[in-house]
Amino acid sequence: MKILMINHFPLAGSGSGTYTRNLAVHLHQLGHEVCIVLPENTDDYSEVEGIRLHPVFFSTEKTEIVPGKDYSGRSMAEALPFNFPCFTSHPRSITNFADLNEDELDLYIKAFKAAIDDEIESWKPDIIHGQHVWILPSLAIRKDIPLVLTAHGTDLMGYDKWPHLREHAEKAMEACFAVISISKDNCVLLEERFPYQKKKIVMMRNGYDPNIFYPENMTRKEILDMYDIGPKEYEGKKIVSFAGKLANFKGVDILLRAAKLYEDKEPDSLTLIVGDGDERDKLHALAKELDLKKVVFLGNVSQTQLRHLYNIADVNLVPSRREPFGLVAIEAMSCGTPVIASNQGGLPDFVNDSVGGLVTPEDPEDLANKIIEVLRKTDEIDNEKWRKEIASYARNHYAQDKIIEELDELYKKAIDSKKE
Repeated sequence: MKILMINHFPLAGSGSGTYTRNLAVHLHQLGHEVCIVLPENTDDYSEVEGIRLHPVFFSTEKTEIVPGKDYSGRSMAEALPFNFPCFTSHPRSITNFADLNEDELDLYIKAFKAAIDDEIESWKPDIIHGQHVWILPSLAIRKDIPLVLTAHGTDLMGYDKWPHLREHAEKAMEACFAVISISKDNCVLLEERFPYQKKKIVMMRNGYDPNIFYPENMTRKEILDMYDIGPKEYEGKKIVSFAGKLANFKGVDILLRAAKLYEDKEPDSLTLIVGDGDERDKLHALAKELDLKKVVFLGNVSQTQLRHLYNIADVNLVPSRREPFGLVAIEAMSCGTPVIASNQGGLPDFVNDSVGGLVTPEDPEDLANKIIEVLRKTDEIDNEKWRKEIASYARNHYAQDKIIEELDELYKKAIDSKKE
């Protein structure tokens, strides 16, 4: 089977990018051929072994459109004169869809349509899988090629925020064979926005790559030394971690206000914040205003570095205001790290007291109290046994190789529907 995937974002730096990469790798392992059309803003992007990539190139800096200039996006020399747009932000772009004027949106659509058309005509896919119920899948509608979508949640935020772009989402929903929802909460949001298409909604768990995230034996000192974090006596101290984009809906401001509370009761705690985004300066200012002494912003790190950090953390936080799924929570759990998450969005589907716990969204005090509870629990129980149980739970239920066959079956049904 030849599968053409389309994503609005690169394969690293966002949940949908990681999702797409994970699917592509595991579909390739099943014997399928996969091509991904995606945006890039550098020539120095990472290849994925066995996967065909077709990037559309963007500039990191916005410039005026020059009449007659080639903005096909086929190379950095022909890059679109703005960064790739997002629903919120991305570690490599803070441009969002509302920032594009009419001419820029037209360039965006033309460049991706040309890339998609090229792959359909030359590579001849059997099925198309569009990430997000949004613009790009609407450019891939063909009578003879089935279309499957995945709703990632941020696309539904975009649907609410930008009515002038809804026609693209509605066109894609009308044409698709099925739309995958990654959580129960996402199902509700899809049904509310597309009530006439609800029969197309298929619930399918999100999966993590077990070849990247897993338990490993590394000392805190050797990991923290990599980031020049001192003092060097953090071995045996309590480490709280967060990983994700620094965007408003991720609730990092709630985390910082909670840190002000739990630092007093857990004076040996250290909070590590991984990620970047459009809220970075505001969050740094808030940490300074709160006079937080033991919060360190690490910026973006590689997935290997993130695995190391999860493995030395006592607890990982996902304090989102509304998280469509929360893949970072599963990735942390796969390393054996307990997770505390907001009781909102897709997180309650898999986070509970057996793996950490849920807290009230927007409530720093509730978050701080739960963090203290979990940190103290690690002293009172066989913590190594608990971490092994958490890692096993993630591995048995959410490893991508456990659930990829569900997607394979959906593809086959979609292809068969075109033969009828």
